Amino acid sequence: MPIVINSPLPPAPLPRQNAYADPEEDSSDSDVDMDIDAAYPSSKRPRLGGSSIVTPGETITDDPQWMRGHGTYIPPHTTAITSTVAGTLHKTNKLLSVTPLRARYTPEIGDLVVGRIVQVQSKRWQVDIAAPLLAGLPLSAINLPGGILRKRDAADELNIRTFFTEGDLLVAEVQNLFQDGAAALHTRSLKYGKLRNGYFLSVSGAGGSKGKGGVARARRQVFTITTSRGGEEVDVVLGVNGYVWISKHVEPEGHGKDVAITRLEETISKEIYSSQNEEIGVNTRREIARVAGVIRALVEHGASVDEEMVVRAYEASLSVDAEDAMGGDGEKSEFLGGERGRRVVEQALGGFGG
Repeated sequence: MPIVINSPLPPAPLPRQNAYADPEEDSSDSDVDMDIDAAYPSSKRPRLGGSSIVTPGETITDDPQWMRGHGTYIPPHTTAITSTVAGTLHKTNKLLSVTPLRARYTPEIGDLVVGRIVQVQSKRWQVDIAAPLLAGLPLSAINLPGGILRKRDAADELNIRTFFTEGDLLVAEVQNLFQDGAAALHTRSLKYGKLRNGYFLSVSGAGGSKGKGGVARARRQVFTITTSRGGEEVDVVLGVNGYVWISKHVEPEGHGKDVAITRLEETISKEIYSSQNEEIGVNTRREIARVAGVIRALVEHGASVDEEMVVRAYEASLSVDAEDAMGGDGEKSEFLGGERGRRVVEQALGGFGG
């Protein structure tokens, strides 16, 4: 029987509707609907019925009624809005923006972040917080030993390296954002400052992006876990920027003393800027490594990392260890990746009814 090849049928015409409308919401902006056939060449039309994915250099629209947002630009001598990154296209009223599929941390005022000092200048430190630009920590934005509230002078500038130096890790808060997107930090709180006695961990998915896992913005980013198997209490600092610090719990200076709440800063001594670590027992080191393993497992399987999930995953890891011990295979493993990590995450999510 001979084979007959028919000519292809012409594509069905696209419906004339708002290409950027969210299908789940009832859009009342009928006057801002775009003529897709006129605004897009056939190869540049957005995908309808859901989130549109665009690529770098792709023309989104040349209709002048739309405004460009982040992730887009307008080439010279044109009115066409063009994507600068590969990501999801979003519409807010008449503003078009592109959220990158993968991107570095974008600072927001009030975020708690973990950073590393990379440069010491005359009146400030440059801090790596996993953002596109280095953050700045001014000398005026830290606590001086003894709770001294005064203007920083030349002597403080000369002694700037006695507070922080290159390579030091710290936890701070984003206080302000500059026009270029760089962040200004501060450590003027007893819960902020130099980090010691612990382990640094960097994870992907900063900001807890939906469907990507990672550290989520939550009410508490610093908490303490009571460990088992002979370990001491462990402090966990979840930086919104994806940097995590896990350390041995140490009572803050002045704890238990009769100090007025308005004079707590006066108990601060030079020890808060010490780089000398304390002795950490073997059992505590093992539990610090366990907490780091469960956080990695949560991120690897796309789960949101916050206080409740970390505590549940830690308890689930102990349960998985007990199950493996009852299996009688004779081998004991501390590794929490792969299949064991999947079991830990499933048990942790099961606590939410998932």
